[in-house]
Amino acid sequence: MMTVHEVSKLAGVSIRTLQYYDKIGLLHPTGYTDAGYRLYDDADLERLQHILLFRELEFPLKDIKAIINSPDFDRSKALEQQIELLRLKKEHIENLMNFALGIKLLGVKHMDFKAFDRSKLDEYSRQAKELYGSTPEYKEMEEKQKNRTEEDEKILADRFMLLFKEAGKIKNSDPASDDAQNLVKRIQDYITENLYTCTNKILRGLGKMYSGGGDFTTNIDVYGGKGTANFVSDAIEIYCDNAEKIEALSM
Repeated sequence: MMTVHEVSKLAGVSIRTLQYYDKIGLLHPTGYTDAGYRLYDDADLERLQHILLFRELEFPLKDIKAIINSPDFDRSKALEQQIELLRLKKEHIENLMNFALGIKLLGVKHMDFKAFDRSKLDEYSRQAKELYGSTPEYKEMEEKQKNRTEEDEKILADRFMLLFKEAGKIKNSDPASDDAQNLVKRIQDYITENLYTCTNKILRGLGKMYSGGGDFTTNIDVYGGKGTANFVSDAIEIYCDNAEKIEALSM
């Protein structure tokens, strides 16, 4: 049995939070000490783990209570679902990181930020750096950019967008064709050479971003014509699928 103080320290949640969980019927302690302090056993701790995982997944407390108190609640199945949800959340965060890196790649000069004044742009950059600044890709990108001028950055961005102009010339062909796949390889190599190591996983995320609508899709289609962004996205998906198959066969 563990006291509320011990559980608070172990789980990293406040005593007040545990008291509140008790109050709303989410996590009742198994017993109490003579002095009236809450006591929790292993089953309580297991229940708390599920609660905290659901909270990490941003489930409202009332929904967590309904799920955990359900007579059909299966702890093993719930854990499998939580693992899958966490995997999807991780993928979502990685896509957000790729989105931020993509913004840096294309450069704000190629996007419509008329709705933002300078102070908001500075705040946007500060927040992005705080969020992504600890990633290896961001650090690698900073290292490669530290000696570049603004003109250098513009040239690199323009050269990168020329690849999408090339894509526009073949956008009506099969995205699995040699020309399309070679172009994807050139896009990946360009990012790796000038910004950060573009793994197949990151490349796949960028492909989804290109066809996801908004400024990226618009800017790519401006260079290559309508449909270019979707064509490149499809070609990237095929490229990454093929790479995974080759990797699986080599194992």
